[in-house]
Formats: sequence, C-alpha cells, structure tokens
Amino acid sequence: MTSKLVVVTGASSGLGRLTCITLAETGYKILGISRRPITNVELNLSVRQFNHIQFDLSDVSEIHNLVSKLVVQHGKPYALINNAAIGTDGLLPTLHNSEIENTIMTNLVSPIVLTKFVSRHMLDMREGRIVNISSIVAQSGYKGLSVYGATKAGLEGFSRSLSRDLGSRGVTVNCIAPGFMETEMTQELDQSKLGSIVRRSALQRLPVLSEVVAGIAYLLSPNAGGITGTTLTIDAGNVA
Repeated sequence: MTSKLVVVTGASSGLGRLTCITLAETGYKILGISRRPITNVELNLSVRQFNHIQFDLSDVSEIHNLVSKLVVQHGKPYALINNAAIGTDGLLPTLHNSEIENTIMTNLVSPIVLTKFVSRHMLDMREGRIVNISSIVAQSGYKGLSVYGATKAGLEGFSRSLSRDLGSRGVTVNCIAPGFMETEMTQELDQSKLGSIVRRSALQRLPVLSEVVAGIAYLLSPNAGGITGTTLTIDAGNVA
C-alpha cells in the first residue's frame, strides 16, 4: 500500500470520479478538484483516502494559490492527473468566440499552468507522475470537434516536450488518449455519430471507463517508471 498523494482534476463525474475511487482503493491518498462539489460519502471513501477542493480551473490566475494551499494542507503531490475538460460540439463557423476561448482555457491553458506549479514540488522530491488525459480526436478528426481536437493535440505536444524538461529529476509525463466512452460529455453527442464510432472500432464497441482508469493506474505504478513522453491509446481499436 502507498500513501502517496495524487491530484485528480475533473473529479466529480465520469472518468475523474472513477479514477479517484480506484486509486484510493489501491492505497493512494487522493485530492480531487472540480467545479462541482463531491463528498466522501458519495464515493464511499474515508477522509484518509479522499479530500476535495471545489475550484474552477478556468480561473487560471488563482491556480498558483490553489497549489500553495493544497501543498500546505495535504503535502507534495506524487502524481497529477489532468482530466478536467469540456467538449464543445459544433462547426467552427457557428461557434461563438467565447466558446472557443473557454474550451482552450479549460482544456489546454489550465492544465499547463496547474502542471507548472505542481511539477515544482515533484522536482524537489525527485520523483513524480504526470498523466494528461487527451483523446483520439487529437489523432483522428471528427466533425464538429475541431476546437476540442486542437486542445487535445496541444496537450500531447506539451507532454512530449515537458517529459524532456522534467525527466532528469525522475518525473515522467505521459498522455492517455481514450476513445469515446459513455460519459456525460458523450451523451451530448448525436446518437447516430456514436453509432458510427462503434461501427468504426475494431472491437465494435466503445471502451469502458475502467479500462482507461487501469491505464492511468499503470502509468502511476513503479512498473511504468521507464515510460515517458508517449501517448497510450485506449479506444477499442477506433484508430487502428
């Protein structure tokens, strides 16, 4: 068992929620961050396993204070899972500038800034794991997801270069690129589009949340100590 601290963003639902539960049950100490509140009772976890900070990560100017506060209260993080994201489904010519700016700020600028301040403490400890949640949309285009795809492609490029910045101090940086899963985000997509995605997949199904969480857990484990600067795709063969 380990008591190492793992920070998970987007902790209140979907992939973030299951990541918190699974890693806590493995033995990590979890600090979840999300705009929506979530309690230990909801997750069936004790306060020794899970704590929560309600925070809107699009408020980039306050991220420094957020990290300072969490380090004082909970200690230096061993791992950071940048999972929080929003999906803006719509053709670019129809999107309002505010939608474009909000998507880029939440999905790309915020995780970069959060990683900046968290990684300083990992460098001090000479160990750490950073896992950025990307998407297969970064690799394969999908109609109506151009801005979302741009943010995820940016996150993968950021991760590759950052792995070289931090590697000499024992900090690994990787991405996981899930396929479309049955989450609150994909429920907003047209059902005919989801059906097309299933037919396109080699396994003729969508990946499930637990498969993606297993990939996250692996990248945090000692066995993944030699893996950095890469993207693990978990998509049931959609981009095969």
